[in-house]
Amino acid sequence: MTQQRSIFITGGGSGIGRATTLHFAAKGWFVGVADINEAGMAGTLGGIAGEAKWSGKLDVRDRAGWDEALAAFAAAAGGRIDVLVNNAGIGTGGSLAELDPEEIDRCLDINLKGVLYGAQAAYPYLKAAGPGSALVNIASAAGIVGSAGMSVYCATKFGVRAVTESLDAEWLPDGITVAAVCPSFIETPLLDGTGNRKSNQAIRESVRAAGLEISPVEHVAEAVWEAVHGTKLDYFVGATSKRMAFAKRWMPGKVRKQLRASSGPLGR
Repeated sequence: MTQQRSIFITGGGSGIGRATTLHFAAKGWFVGVADINEAGMAGTLGGIAGEAKWSGKLDVRDRAGWDEALAAFAAAAGGRIDVLVNNAGIGTGGSLAELDPEEIDRCLDINLKGVLYGAQAAYPYLKAAGPGSALVNIASAAGIVGSAGMSVYCATKFGVRAVTESLDAEWLPDGITVAAVCPSFIETPLLDGTGNRKSNQAIRESVRAAGLEISPVEHVAEAVWEAVHGTKLDYFVGATSKRMAFAKRWMPGKVRKQLRASSGPLGR
């Protein structure tokens, strides 16, 4: 009898994490969500019938907390973890000169260190479940090009893609698939934030003013499914992300010129 496959998703209380959880649950997977938002996690799991589900509070900045959460999830899922989705993240925007040090640290710690901690903590489980296990990191179109007013956020998402590329090579002998999903603007609560505490303009307003598209969150969940079962390193979601990836590869000079003439945001 084939054991039910399991997936652990951070930031599972809303947005991309919730959509991914529901997508894999519908495919028959045992799903686990981790978040600091307990009410959000309850809302996510409330949309899933049956008992093949788990939730646990986790701050991805807490390395010891990762070990505790993964051990609890593995026990609930029958002793194994097939996939980790490093999804938890926050948005930070604005001029670097105006950002508070605490804002910089928080974004780096959650968006980048959280991914490294998660990968490190999950490695023994993914190795044991391989070949065919997977690490999927949620990056961003902001990890393709560096946009004015987004230096810290772009640094974290460039970093996520770098971690992904490194582990793709490092974990190949263990049979672990490693991939990054790079959304552009996705319909999630993140768009309702302002990006930084000194701004009162929602990110959503800036996106619409720039004439950019906002893609359904389900498109990201579908990309995560493809990443788990595919062979590519990067999965670009949304017209902006795909366009920027193409332009950065084939027309880097033009991209630089456009970015220097614009201060608009470019991702997730």
